[in-house]
Amino acid sequence: MSVFTPLQRDELDAFLAPYRLGRLRDFEGIAAGSENSNFFVSLERGEYVLTLVERGPVADLPFFIELLDVLHQARLPVPFAIRTEAGEALRSLAEKPALLQPRLAGKHVASPNAHHCAEVGRWLARLHLATRDRIIERRSDRGLDWMQQEGPSLAMSLPPEPLELLRDGLAEIAELKPKILALPRANLHADLFRDNVLFEGSHLTGVIDFYNACSGPMLYDLAIAVNDWCSHPNGELDEERSQALLAAYSALRRFSPAEAELWRPMLRVACVRFWLSRLIAKQNFAGQSVLIKDPDEFCRLLAARQRCHSALPFAF
Repeated sequence: MSVFTPLQRDELDAFLAPYRLGRLRDFEGIAAGSENSNFFVSLERGEYVLTLVERGPVADLPFFIELLDVLHQARLPVPFAIRTEAGEALRSLAEKPALLQPRLAGKHVASPNAHHCAEVGRWLARLHLATRDRIIERRSDRGLDWMQQEGPSLAMSLPPEPLELLRDGLAEIAELKPKILALPRANLHADLFRDNVLFEGSHLTGVIDFYNACSGPMLYDLAIAVNDWCSHPNGELDEERSQALLAAYSALRRFSPAEAELWRPMLRVACVRFWLSRLIAKQNFAGQSVLIKDPDEFCRLLAARQRCHSALPFAF
């Protein structure tokens, strides 16, 4: 179970009292998280999710709260912060920063089809359109500079073939960095994986886990999503799903020629980012009762993206 900080009922009762949401009925840890401690909390007045933030600087938390408020006001289904009667959104529990948010309806989709992918593409375009004209700036703590800093030492722990693959990926990032940073920008979810999206049937009902959100190139956010939602187990792209996602996105926001030029390289950049973070998680949490996602998945994806022929829909 990925609960780094367990809670006792009495301390949770005391924490929840200022929200005036009624008596605590039940709570349970959520096993799916990989970076924070999350709990389902059932109160008399509804169902909620409590997050104890385990990673990242506390100074960034007002950014997440503000971003989610903006997206909630734009009518995107997101878990905005509940305020206490005194108006507090960010509080402390078990000596950790803590947020209480509505529990969104729906379930994760393990095997998405083209319709699911189109829903994801539309949601992502709406996020970018809601923020591109008034970007809330936050530099990712796992961005291009981080990849170049962490990558070489992590590569040395790999067998020869993966080592060469990762080194090539890092060299490409160094070469393309100026062009990437010049791409059209907005606020990004930056972690739009299947386990962060909820569906009821074929309808997208919620997107969760914004703790990697940042400002940056919109194309990068799209590449992260396509790599997860539109890949076969061997790493190859599923053309039907990827085209459904890209077409739904481009129906709301058209792509620029610079984005079209960098699309395939950006798919590889997104592979490098999550390969590195999973290698670090495997090193740091080996033997602990924490969900560790397979780093080799992104080795396969990166290898497959060397021969990828995906293209963006018409760019103006």
